Amino acid sequence: MTESDEERIVANLAKAMAMICVRNTRLEDLHAGPVPVSRTGDYSDVFVLDAEGNRIPWAEVSRLDDAEMRDLMRQVVNRLYTFHLRLDDPDFQKVIIRWLSAARRWDDPEPDPGLMGKGDIHHQ
Repeated sequence: MTESDEERIVANLAKAMAMICVRNTRLEDLHAGPVPVSRTGDYSDVFVLDAEGNRIPWAEVSRLDDAEMRDLMRQVVNRLYTFHLRLDDPDFQKVIIRWLSAARRWDDPEPDPGLMGKGDIHHQ
């Protein structure tokens, strides 16, 4: 197998894992709902007014509370774990192939500098 073949396989596997284990989770529920209108395009003109009357710039608003983040991360970890457990299962491989038809339209992945040892692993 050539290096190019390996990179293609790994890229497709990464896309399948992102689709099955991250995108199709509670993240979809958290993503649902109306998106605020921004006339500037960078949301600097959007604010959230909380129950105590605080006006919070959109860029500074936490979109997830601690419980939502905990639940989301549990589900992602459980799905990643299960994905790896079932990777050799022919029935599960059919599921992966089905989801890849949608994920193949995504941009090709690139190595993450933080995980490659070339930067901050926490935020990019």
